[in-house]
Amino acid sequence: MSISNIIVLCAIAFYMVIMILIGAVNSKNTKNNEDYFLGGRGLGAWTAAISAEASDMSGWLLMGLPGAFYLTGSGDIWIAIGLLIGTILNWVFVSKKLRRYTIKAENSLTIPSFFDNRFKSKGALKIVSAIIIAIFFSVYTASAFSSGAKLFATLFGNDDNYSQVYLIGLIIAAVVILVYTLLGGFKAVCTTDLIQGMLMLVAILTVPIIAYAIISGNGGFDANLAKHGVTNAASFVNPFTVNDQPIPFSNVISGLAWGLGYFGMPHILVRFMAVKSEKEIKKSGTIAIIWVSLAFVASFFIGILGRAFVTSNLTDATSETVLIRMIQQIFTDNFVLIFIGGIFLCGILAAIMSTADSQLLVTASAISEDMYKGAIKKDASEKNALMIGRVAVIVIAVIAFAIAIDPNSSIMGLVSDAWAGFGAAFGPVVLLALFWKRSNAAGAMAGMISGALTVIVWDYIPMISTADGLSTIGNATGLYSLAVGFPVALVIMVIVSLITKKPNDEIVKEFESVQTYSE
Repeated sequence: MSISNIIVLCAIAFYMVIMILIGAVNSKNTKNNEDYFLGGRGLGAWTAAISAEASDMSGWLLMGLPGAFYLTGSGDIWIAIGLLIGTILNWVFVSKKLRRYTIKAENSLTIPSFFDNRFKSKGALKIVSAIIIAIFFSVYTASAFSSGAKLFATLFGNDDNYSQVYLIGLIIAAVVILVYTLLGGFKAVCTTDLIQGMLMLVAILTVPIIAYAIISGNGGFDANLAKHGVTNAASFVNPFTVNDQPIPFSNVISGLAWGLGYFGMPHILVRFMAVKSEKEIKKSGTIAIIWVSLAFVASFFIGILGRAFVTSNLTDATSETVLIRMIQQIFTDNFVLIFIGGIFLCGILAAIMSTADSQLLVTASAISEDMYKGAIKKDASEKNALMIGRVAVIVIAVIAFAIAIDPNSSIMGLVSDAWAGFGAAFGPVVLLALFWKRSNAAGAMAGMISGALTVIVWDYIPMISTADGLSTIGNATGLYSLAVGFPVALVIMVIVSLITKKPNDEIVKEFESVQTYSE
């Protein structure tokens, strides 16, 4: 291993040790399920905002999305636009009301328990939503593990040993994330997310600025694009073209549809529930929207400038490493610069870890609080429930590890599947639970199941004949499954709610009290 690689490894090791120490410190304050899964509802504005967005912006923000921009130019910017709109709507319309309603609904600690308490489903919604969480978070967590493994393989591997280094990186990423998640629970995760979120932002804002300065002094942007196979720079940066051709309308709809996913993301919604007051939520929303706006702009420029800056031509398989290659090229001249580059590379690791830990924790809460304590053993002690939650973290991590073990796994593909699943299954249920008095348990169950099944059928079951054989509906149409699954679930929930029994007086009274409640 070269001296520069050793320096980078030391920077990453230092960062990982700090994360584990934070978990150890917070473990002293974790005494029950509310502490472990919701931090005692005591998050401040900055921690809640940055934690929510850091847990959202996994390796796909710093690797998957820039890789898509690197390959096709601005055509994928519609995903970023959709996500920004979704972020704003989620903070403005959902955050305050969800926090308020989860307190009123028997102090619900998890999204499944909120569904169950809101609709008085006697455990049915808890079980189904916990199963959906376990399925889709296994895939989502796999994307984070794969991101960490690709980071290590790109930094320390080569064409001959890439698969072996990828496996080592996968093991390291999984173990470190597991350790501090198991130790400290929600408080540890949110504290590390705050640090990681700020580090991510510094890294992704600094690198494209330096790259642009270097490109400008070396022939300019257009000339450097031409060196890497882009002959029409105007088309490359045009959001309405891909490969010099007009962008299909389905691409625009699919990109914007990503924003719908926010309403159903358990690891983001739980941050709203944990904020200490409604006044803090307003502050958090402003901070979060600014953070996300900067992050998406930076991610876009990383991909676009990376195409002109990175000396080697990246392929479909390696395009998701564009930010890593940029950092390697910029910070090379001396030991100090190499160490700084190593810290910036930790920004990528931060994006990966901040999402994986949140997903593992939400999965643990669903299994421990909702399945075990909520349905299997209702008289379980806090100690036993915590133990089950921690075992669940390990089990989901092992499943995610198995999914991510293929070095050719697409980060963006894994995230896309999980995002659609949660957005379609939970998004309509969350919105109608908060804003429609007539919605009921039967409708929520029907909407949840139909949304999840639509995504699974659309993305995973080949049923359309093409020249290359059978294809999934998603591949055949080019339309993102969330753009179909969300409206399907919404319509079905409304119809089933209307044709089944009205909510009883207790449910209606609780709903109305939430609308007028204030702190």
